[in-house]
Amino acid sequence: MLPARFFTALSAVLAIGALAGCARAIGVEVAPEAADPKCAEVMLAVPEELGPDLPKVPTNAQATAAWGEPGGAVTMRCGVAQLGPSGDCQHVDSGDGTAVDWIVTTDDKGTWSFVTYGREPAVEVIVPPTVTESHSTSFIADLAGAVTQVPATKECQ
Repeated sequence: MLPARFFTALSAVLAIGALAGCARAIGVEVAPEAADPKCAEVMLAVPEELGPDLPKVPTNAQATAAWGEPGGAVTMRCGVAQLGPSGDCQHVDSGDGTAVDWIVTTDDKGTWSFVTYGREPAVEVIVPPTVTESHSTSFIADLAGAVTQVPATKECQ
């Protein structure tokens, strides 16, 4: 029979190994309407990768997704407030026949914000400058299959 110390040591080794295999979750603030059932449909349809090299990574909040690396990930939240008409509205074709209208802005630090227009609940995607240093934001079209789970009621003018 093996001593109890053996099992204690084995348990500790297995616990450390399990923790080492866990990916760090990206912190994303939950949106006010994240519990909307349409957000669940959006989240089930998000792609496993954006562009050729931004893999999906775990997040810590309901109705959120992220792609990339901690500290520099593209983040998505479903359930944000719908924005009104804006001159910043852009129609983005995905190439597969689906299209999404986005209100697109950038701040003075170079962070891009994309918020779906004409869909409720709205979806917000934030692209930090660490991503745009080496990527265009054209991967936003990769999200069309997910965000079109919420039907459009308005279009860019």
